Amino acid sequence: MAQQQALGGDGWLEAVRRVPSPHCNARPAGTVIDLLVIHNIALPPGAFGGPWVEQLFCGQLDPDAHPYFATIASNPVSAHLFIRRDGETVQFVDLWQRAWHAGRSCWHGKSECNDYGIGIELEGTDETPFTAAQYRRLAALTGEIMRRFPAITAERIVGHSDVAPGRKTDPGPAFDWGRYRRLLAAVDGARR
Repeated sequence: MAQQQALGGDGWLEAVRRVPSPHCNARPAGTVIDLLVIHNIALPPGAFGGPWVEQLFCGQLDPDAHPYFATIASNPVSAHLFIRRDGETVQFVDLWQRAWHAGRSCWHGKSECNDYGIGIELEGTDETPFTAAQYRRLAALTGEIMRRFPAITAERIVGHSDVAPGRKTDPGPAFDWGRYRRLLAAVDGARR
């Protein structure tokens, strides 16, 4: 990929736990990575902790472990990064690869956001406030991603609901965009 050759480096971040997912593939040739999509997830719905998100993203979710899991276990989904409630971060997909997080999506007239976007999942729900540790970690990771991928600007950081309106609602009304953007500005200011 020309962008990778120009920017260099691999797509694995430091100080995160790596759990490679099979639910990824190469981005289309010539793709410029220029979008960051923020999501939320809780498995089972409304529950935090446990191994379920990692198992889902790795294609290992037992459909018999919870009634809800039977409806999603066969879906090949992943995100690049997952931030737990305590701020622990797991990376599933190399940032240069296409993770399968946004599904059918469009941003500013350009469809298939998985092709050119990076997906970060926060452990949470639309209605549950996210933790201070999650906001701090999200801002720090975003700063690192923006450093590596300069085409991702503050204006190109969106929610899943922005790229799949009517189909998705996350990160939801409990996500405090103002708080996140203030922390991101502080991270950006400290980099300069």
